[in-house]
Amino acid sequence: MPRSTQLLHPSRQAATPLSAATVLLLRDGEQGLEVLMTRRSMTASFAPGAYVFPGGGVDAADARSHAYAKRRATQSDLHLTQAIAAIRESFEELGILLARHANGEIASTADMAALDRKASAAQFATQCHARGLHLAADEVFVLAHWITDRDLPRRFDVPFLVARMPAHQTPVADETEQFEPVWVRPADALQRHADGNFFIIFPTIRTLERLQAHATVDSVMAACMSEQPWFTSCPRAGLLHGKEERYMEHEPPFGELALTCPDGQIVHHLDWQTEQPVALTKNVQRLTAPNPGFMTGPGTNSYLVGTPDSGYIAIDPGPADAEHIERLWRAAGGDIRMIVCTHSHPDHSPGAKPLQAVCQSHGHRPPILGLSSATTARAASAFTPDRELNDGELLVLQSDDAPHTLRVVHTPGHAANHLCLVLEEDGLLFSGDHVLNGSTTVVDPPDGNMHDYLASLDKLTAACEQDHIEFILPAHGYVLGNLWDEPFDARACIANLKAHRLKREAKILRVMQAHPQASMDDWVKLAYDDVPERLWPVAMRSLTAHVERIRTYLT
Repeated sequence: MPRSTQLLHPSRQAATPLSAATVLLLRDGEQGLEVLMTRRSMTASFAPGAYVFPGGGVDAADARSHAYAKRRATQSDLHLTQAIAAIRESFEELGILLARHANGEIASTADMAALDRKASAAQFATQCHARGLHLAADEVFVLAHWITDRDLPRRFDVPFLVARMPAHQTPVADETEQFEPVWVRPADALQRHADGNFFIIFPTIRTLERLQAHATVDSVMAACMSEQPWFTSCPRAGLLHGKEERYMEHEPPFGELALTCPDGQIVHHLDWQTEQPVALTKNVQRLTAPNPGFMTGPGTNSYLVGTPDSGYIAIDPGPADAEHIERLWRAAGGDIRMIVCTHSHPDHSPGAKPLQAVCQSHGHRPPILGLSSATTARAASAFTPDRELNDGELLVLQSDDAPHTLRVVHTPGHAANHLCLVLEEDGLLFSGDHVLNGSTTVVDPPDGNMHDYLASLDKLTAACEQDHIEFILPAHGYVLGNLWDEPFDARACIANLKAHRLKREAKILRVMQAHPQASMDDWVKLAYDDVPERLWPVAMRSLTAHVERIRTYLT
């Protein structure tokens, strides 16, 4: 993991999340699935005025009330406790009671009138039991799991549960914590929020987005039978266009926010720009070249590794753009010790010689390092470094405090002369084009080779294990990764990428077997039918690489 001395912001302790539970009560409306929401008090300490699902804190008494509840055989003690808390809170806030008599009848109006909605958690289950009611916890399922963002002073660890609205019951808000109960379709709630007249917070938005894919209550319930949440998320926030924006683990900016603001500080700007370098750690800067496009995304990321006292290694100086080269030189304070190209493609290596020339004009000529382009490379990718880099070679910058060591990892596949770099002291991987954020790498024969590409992914996984790598810094897009041993760490990024490639290859193989006489144009239409047609010419390159691998290694 990155050295604490290289992190941009002082460490701080996030507030400990409190246990809570929320329940989405669903019904089938005339126009589709509807969910019950209410408006929180304007004086609430958390999300005042927001439309939410009923819920509240989990009380110790909820765990002692298991005997008063029905449970599924597969329902864990934790999920049972959470379900009891959600049932209790929905009754307190909305007068909805998920409880049944021994004969299976749902709690009646008379039952609910006899119960005290303001009873304590300890009294709630026992007073239901006294009416001959068992809490219908077996009808409450886990939908999602949210942990409040690290930046907030009051945080919650809360499952979003789901249950069918009991027939013949009507929500009546307590007018203390909750107001204005409303049945709304998920898509309508999202639209009203976008229009500015239905305020909902980030976890509610993301949950509704997932929920709107389901047309009926039965569909939702069927998707919850595994007893596992659809997702678990503790979002991170950054600044985009001057406003706070939050992101889940699978979204492109998440890894960058985890690296730059690990304790939830909301200070990192996510806007893509080419004028100024972006500090990722104290010893790593990113300067994006002004070459955005279909194949380059926001542009090619050039990186500077080092500090003012150690000097800098420039990685991927990008295209031969004079202004970009000048900015790169100035960001390094004119002290560039080495220039490394991950590969010879025209958006990566042409800037090397102009950058070297700028440095030389100021009295220092840093060597250009990398691997020469192979004979299979296209003419625009011709590249010859001043010195060839060996696999495993160390490039070291000495500083007053500690060295900055880049280890070379040969990774052919995207290009025959592709290499990656591991910043050993900080567990950071500079992946060039081998691993990207937001898209998959094109493997274009003959210089690209799918078998080599997959083997290089395995090599990078081994490097992640060896150096405890948490974050991947790609040549295009935001930083990838998460904290080690969480669901989206660097290893998981590579594993997901490899799984995607192999899944696509299996689909191509099925198409080839089903249509052995078809043309490559036919195969790309069938194997990439889930990809927009405008992308098929690019997909054809990777299709060709997969077909070569299938014919060489898998038949």
